[in-house]
Amino acid sequence: MSAVAWTVEIDPGLCIASGSCPAIAPELFVLEGAHARAVREEIAEDEGALNAADVCPAMAITVRDGSGEVIGPRP
Repeated sequence: MSAVAWTVEIDPGLCIASGSCPAIAPELFVLEGAHARAVREEIAEDEGALNAADVCPAMAITVRDGSGEVIGPRP
């Protein structure tokens, strides 16, 4: 497994800054004003990123694996 296995994106047009992502994974997400942002776009595999994408009320978080396939939010 490489150190950078996944990418995390937050769509600022969808984000409502609910605070759920930094509450679940504070090492991966922060709130800045009216939107959340990923601390780093490229991350090692981290279940916290998937959990945050799953619970985002605006469905604003997308997690992709190393091949670019969307793996979060999960169905």
